[in-house]
Amino acid sequence: MFSKFLNSLKGSHGESNNKLLDKISKMDLVEMRIYVNDKLDDFEVDDFGLHEVVKKLITRNEESSKYFLQENDLDSKKKKAFELLLLILQHKKASIAVLESAQEFLYVYNKLIKQYDKDNKDIYESKIKKLMSLAVDRINMETNIINVMEVSK
Repeated sequence: MFSKFLNSLKGSHGESNNKLLDKISKMDLVEMRIYVNDKLDDFEVDDFGLHEVVKKLITRNEESSKYFLQENDLDSKKKKAFELLLLILQHKKASIAVLESAQEFLYVYNKLIKQYDKDNKDIYESKIKKLMSLAVDRINMETNIINVMEVSK
């Protein structure tokens, strides 16, 4: 009896993830920011969605062999992408998978970030690294709380 109920929940969760994947694949930076800010009525922000947004930014397009951001993109697009990543790293639902993708973002766009910071006298590289460190600390704290709760049972 319960197994049927649990399987139906798993199926609906997978279906909602597929809908979210489809939606994220069609989003631009503004829409991704709306989603991360939890202003999108149809979808609730979760670690899966945050991870997929970062993956969209770092995945190379198979047809064009290009990443989401290019050197010749407008500075405003680069800034929006960097700000989006900062917003994701600050989100309370950011998981280890999100942090790993953020680390890959730094790797993929290292040259682009450094050039943007130099040209615009900004510090996105250090902001991203600082927020990644804070997110790791937050996840460690949450893990420690869960472990204490398990031990006290």
